[in-house]
Amino acid sequence: MAKQPYYELKETLLKVENVSLELGGRQILRDVNVEIKNVVRPGLEQGQVVSFLGPSGMGKTRLFRIISGLDNPDSGTVLVGPNQVPVTKGSVGVVAQNYPLFEHRTVISNLVIAGRQSGLDGSAARDKADSFLKRFDLADQAGKYPAQLSGGQRQRVAIAQQFMCSEHFLLMDEPFSGLDVNQIRKVIDLIHEVSSHDEQLTIIIVTHDIESALEVADTIWVLGRERDSSGQPLPGANIVKTYDLISCGLAWREDVSQDPELIRLKQEIRELFPNL
Repeated sequence: MAKQPYYELKETLLKVENVSLELGGRQILRDVNVEIKNVVRPGLEQGQVVSFLGPSGMGKTRLFRIISGLDNPDSGTVLVGPNQVPVTKGSVGVVAQNYPLFEHRTVISNLVIAGRQSGLDGSAARDKADSFLKRFDLADQAGKYPAQLSGGQRQRVAIAQQFMCSEHFLLMDEPFSGLDVNQIRKVIDLIHEVSSHDEQLTIIIVTHDIESALEVADTIWVLGRERDSSGQPLPGANIVKTYDLISCGLAWREDVSQDPELIRLKQEIRELFPNL
């Protein structure tokens, strides 16, 4: 096992507390509880990358929408930021699959519109957009339209667009879906790069991709259904397993994919999935 780097856990940045949801008489989520704290590494900018992992049909999308403030749970709360205020629509940046952008608008216009929607005036939105374009190596693409961008550039624009509204929280829905091995590697590298931009930045990934989640996250929560004493699944998904990859020495490493401990965890989760 690799040596565990020194770190400290500071203030709570996001808390999901007793979240439950029922749709059409069917329990989807049941008492989901997680807490994300600020991970501090001396001398380094270190944001948090966490993942909700589970098979299809396990309520991940519904939890995604609740954490993002797009939907309300039947019970429970989602609190964000050091002051732990209830989440609202727009307070958490959301990057959906396929990185939707306004196709008839240029890159810079996409960012400015997002800034204006978050309450900035035209000048402030333009200045903030210019700053993010430089930060994400997109300054040369400012006048182009989304159709003129590569897949990687489009993803960077979609992330920058969301940071115009929420600089400290980014929620990504199945960011590895439909990608080949090389494209997945580029997404993982980008997530690591973006997470190092801000000490309080929290990237939340919702996915069914076990291998990619293990490589990119520092904490993984497996979403599934618990079982009663007779082995029958209880209604509604909740957190059935937590993996702290920092304490395992598997976080923040470029060479982690071939680590025997990560390979062991990958197999353990694969065997867990069919019973969720």
